[in-house]
Amino acid sequence: MAVVAVFPVLARMLALSRRHLVSPSLSMTSCRRCYRGDSPNDSQKDMIEIPLPPWQERTDESIETKRARLLYESRKRGMLENCILLSLFAKEHLQHMTEKQLNLYDRLINEPSNDWDIYYWATEAKPAPEIFENEVMVLLRDFAKNKNKEQRLRAPDLEYLFEKPH
Repeated sequence: MAVVAVFPVLARMLALSRRHLVSPSLSMTSCRRCYRGDSPNDSQKDMIEIPLPPWQERTDESIETKRARLLYESRKRGMLENCILLSLFAKEHLQHMTEKQLNLYDRLINEPSNDWDIYYWATEAKPAPEIFENEVMVLLRDFAKNKNKEQRLRAPDLEYLFEKPH
């Protein structure tokens, strides 16, 4: 009660935010754009949902621009594990992807609001929502298995961008 008397603006903000509490019954594979926190074991009863603007496909960029943007976005993630996984994946696959595959990859790395979700889906720790179950997810999961037992400790250097295509 003291908070309400001393900080009426804060009290109003908290009251408004209570309408956006995450329901415990909310599916973990929901595609709503909001930040939910990082802990998969959290009951999320005390989490406040922070709405994010909806993801929109970029239809006004050339395929070269899209590849360059996706390369950058694959390298600059919210967590080191995805920086390494996605930047190495991009190095190996982006140049060979069709425009349709680039659009699927764009949606995969930019629509989910939580990088941990992408990591869990790629490593098959959690099932991906149906909208992300596609040929690019199959490629990413296969890449994440690291069948060749490559040492993947950091993102690749950018020198490969200046090499002549084979």
